[in-house]
Amino acid sequence: MKAAWYEKQGTARHVLVVGEMDDPQPGEGEVRIRLVASGINPGDVKKRQDAFLYGMPYPRVIPHSDGAGTIDQVGRGVPKDWIGKRVWCYGAQTYRPFGTAAEYTVVPVHQAVPLPPTVSMEQGACLGIPGITAHRSVHVGGPIDGQVVLVQGGAGAVGVCAVRLAHQAGARVIATCRSERDRATVLQAGANDVLLVDETLSQRIRALVPGGVDHIVEVAFSENIQCDINVLAQGGSIATYATTDPNPEILFWPLVFGNASIHFIGSDDVPPKAKIRATHDLNRALDERWLGLPIAARFSLDDIASAHEFVEHPTQAGRVILTL
Repeated sequence: MKAAWYEKQGTARHVLVVGEMDDPQPGEGEVRIRLVASGINPGDVKKRQDAFLYGMPYPRVIPHSDGAGTIDQVGRGVPKDWIGKRVWCYGAQTYRPFGTAAEYTVVPVHQAVPLPPTVSMEQGACLGIPGITAHRSVHVGGPIDGQVVLVQGGAGAVGVCAVRLAHQAGARVIATCRSERDRATVLQAGANDVLLVDETLSQRIRALVPGGVDHIVEVAFSENIQCDINVLAQGGSIATYATTDPNPEILFWPLVFGNASIHFIGSDDVPPKAKIRATHDLNRALDERWLGLPIAARFSLDDIASAHEFVEHPTQAGRVILTL
């Protein structure tokens, strides 16, 4: 098969290689997917850069965890009727060496999710890490039906999914974004109110909900923790999955007196049952005519270095995918 890989970490143009490899074969409980599209997440780029200082986990890595295609082979113990199914997959390169930047990938059958017939393969390739991160961030603090949920960074991939999933679960959703251009995307996902970020954000949120916000989905913990404390209701919760400062200051006493809970979300290690619930709820959203995530750019497998560079320095908001 044709694939892209790296055998050392560094800049995209210096370490990514495109070439031929043996076709993978599914093992017990696994399926092989002939891929149509591969979604690129910021985490894929960070792994290749060694931004997390974990080093090379395997001698050779085919990057990307998300993708979509058609199952063409199944391993022992998997019913034959999986063959021919259109699916989206997640976790292809989570604790595994070979992801979706290739013509084929192999994943455990529970990580292959039937793709609704009206949804494109490209959209399916966008769902995995953003959708599972968003779902866990929305639901980790408990039921949200009838509650107020604030989604900070509502126009990002995780943010858009979080807005939709919170709306779907019965919450009143307030979302923030940084430009008027992003407002339509966030509103289409189901936000009740969309606020542009400025120095008056806390006051404007409090004006909308004087009693405070019950739960916050946070994209920039270090930047926004003061705002979050200002608007959080007594006994409220924050779920965060990213920060600009890896060593943020935490204002301890306001959180204590607010009886606040903080949940840290790492998508790779979300409990398996929560991942499966996320896939069901994401498919339900798509079945109910959610348009899904905007796609900013498409690249061929041969041009994977340019795709990674686009993720590092985007010129517009949206997902980046490889077409295969």
